[in-house]
Amino acid sequence: MENIRIAVLASGKGSNLKAIHTAIVEGSLTGASVALVISNNSTAGALEYAKRHDIPSLHFSAFKFGGDEQLLGQAMLEALRDAKIDLIVLAGYMKKLPDTVVEAYPRRIINVHPALLPKHGGAGMYGANVHNAVLAAGDAITGATVHYVDKEYDTGDVILQESCDVTPDDTAETLAKKVRAIEHRIYPLAIAVVINDL
Repeated sequence: MENIRIAVLASGKGSNLKAIHTAIVEGSLTGASVALVISNNSTAGALEYAKRHDIPSLHFSAFKFGGDEQLLGQAMLEALRDAKIDLIVLAGYMKKLPDTVVEAYPRRIINVHPALLPKHGGAGMYGANVHNAVLAAGDAITGATVHYVDKEYDTGDVILQESCDVTPDDTAETLAKKVRAIEHRIYPLAIAVVINDL
């Protein structure tokens, strides 16, 4: 199989980036390499991780482009094309991707969401907000979903889901920990499914 070049987009610590990169290095995810890391946050742990592992990385934010989303989209697209990216993987990326990028990579952009979509998805549903919504709804189970990205929040086709129980003593913090462990396990598996279809 040809080597699929992945760009990982992350805003925070980069724990999913680490899980994906580790799966590739250790050989459980084959036929792929992390060729680029992009963050909208100049102090993101994901950029530090990329630097430590000699992965090319870039910082892109709308602020850099005077708030112009179109210019940001063009610059991102140029960087992705320069790096010959085949697949874009969102790993805790807290910004909506510019439409130009989504249009240029149909069914080649995936995201992980910390709930069982279609429940608890949409604008503003990230991090603790999701886990608090799960608790407020009195859900008996929660989990993580890997899905294709389209122009709306969390509406693309589901690739893989895994659930876990919500116990009476769970808090947003304990749910976050449980769900993050699922994300780290299923994201490399979902990538394998996707690259098999490319």
